[in-house]
Amino acid sequence: MDNELPTNIIAVITTKQENLKGGGVPVFISKDKDELQQTSSRLEKILDASAHEIDQNTMIIVAH
Repeated sequence: MDNELPTNIIAVITTKQENLKGGGVPVFISKDKDELQQTSSRLEKILDASAHEIDQNTMIIVAH
């Protein structure tokens, strides 16, 4: 439907800084998988958005 709002990636959280290839959104580097989960959970709540796991080292925060 035309009334739906667009979905946007608003942040990336990763433990693998070497995998970053460019930007357009804020990127948070975590030291390990536990910090990755904590950071994505906090951002999800703060930004009223959804966290999605891309792989074991990367999460994205998406606004719907």
